[in-house]
Amino acid sequence: MGGTPPWTMGHEAVGYISDVGSAVSSLAVGDYVVISDSQSHGELDLKPEPQTYFGFGLPDVLDGLQAEYARVQLADQSLIPIPLTHETTNTAIEQDYLTLSDIFATGWASLDFAGFQPGDSVAVFGSGPVGLLAAYSALLRGASRVYAVDHIQSRLDRAASIGAIPINFRDQDPVAQILALEPDGVMRSVECVGMEALNSHLKKESDITIKQMVAVTHYGGGIGYIGVFKAHVDSPGAPLGSSIAPDITFPMSDFWEKSLSLRAGGVDPREYAPILLDLIESGKAHPSFIGSAVVEIDDVPSYYASFNRGEEVKVFIHFP
Repeated sequence: MGGTPPWTMGHEAVGYISDVGSAVSSLAVGDYVVISDSQSHGELDLKPEPQTYFGFGLPDVLDGLQAEYARVQLADQSLIPIPLTHETTNTAIEQDYLTLSDIFATGWASLDFAGFQPGDSVAVFGSGPVGLLAAYSALLRGASRVYAVDHIQSRLDRAASIGAIPINFRDQDPVAQILALEPDGVMRSVECVGMEALNSHLKKESDITIKQMVAVTHYGGGIGYIGVFKAHVDSPGAPLGSSIAPDITFPMSDFWEKSLSLRAGGVDPREYAPILLDLIESGKAHPSFIGSAVVEIDDVPSYYASFNRGEEVKVFIHFP
């Protein structure tokens, strides 16, 4: 986050098209679409390019999506069409498709980052919305066992409800808990916490999860790090920005000795949309299980506060 308030928050949305520009060729008024968390630049990439995200409040970038309307440039490339109409839509299915815009795609991609193969065991550090959907994705893709690490019991209960094994790091060292069940370690570990990682005393310790993942991952295994870790200067919109150190302590010796691999970074949801859309449309996936509340826009400030206290898992904002 950054910039100067106020700005519109959020970078996940689903809805229908109310108007189109003259250059839009593949979409029409009334079409239902998911707005990806980032905008296409409309050009062919000859090499990887960074994404431009909605709703981060940074100068000269995109506004957010927690609003009745949003203007999406380069719509043909940026929007994800979904098979809904005014007659067939309902709140539940809209919530399923909404997760394509970021968190389901990100959770799914985290496994690719780790090199996942069917039959692998997986440890997911963090059981917020992305972590829960990473665990859900692992189970959908044929993981042998999935461990979900967190300290908020309601989130661990939700992880258990989909078949993951809950690990509360306040009770005992999560590495010890997992290794007691997987003596040789898990083949894949996924980080879904990022720069706000906490230790067992619930104090910020940004490098604790990478140390735990290296310790718990099997020889030759892989680590996917998709928890946001982005240091930046203080700004009116992010007065504690500089409290995030740009560097962490990395257990390089153990990492090298175990021949591990690591991939980190953001995800382009459009890359994963076809397979995830098919899973939802066919009824094989219901990612909206993460939802803990549906609210109107006027209720959002209080729910931001309750989410920050760990009282919510995923809050959906519904416009009538």
